[in-house]
Amino acid sequence: MKFRFHAAAAFAVASTVLAFTGPSHATVFAAWQVTNVPFGDALNVRKYPAGSSQKQAAYPNGAVLQMTGRCTGGINLLDIVKQPVWTQEQKIRYRWCEVWHDPAQNGKFVTGWVYGKYITPH
Repeated sequence: MKFRFHAAAAFAVASTVLAFTGPSHATVFAAWQVTNVPFGDALNVRKYPAGSSQKQAAYPNGAVLQMTGRCTGGINLLDIVKQPVWTQEQKIRYRWCEVWHDPAQNGKFVTGWVYGKYITPH
């Protein structure tokens, strides 16, 4: 019974992801890790790609984020995934990238934006 419940829950999440993110990002998320955040601080996830936008959550160095692939400036993380890590980091360093996360940890996933300077491929 647990397997059936988990399978149904996974299907529901996948269906939501497919409906929300559209066909270009429907099947794959890119995992990136929070890095280079100053000691005692955390990476803020914002509702929109701007430092003045509403804060949704904050993640410490080492946290793994599920990226939708979309970044400002027309960059798609899934298009640069085979490039060296340092090249990927440089391409998004001054961009905002979209994450798929559960800020309230209640199963309600939403998208938000993080500044590329503080993430690296996982």
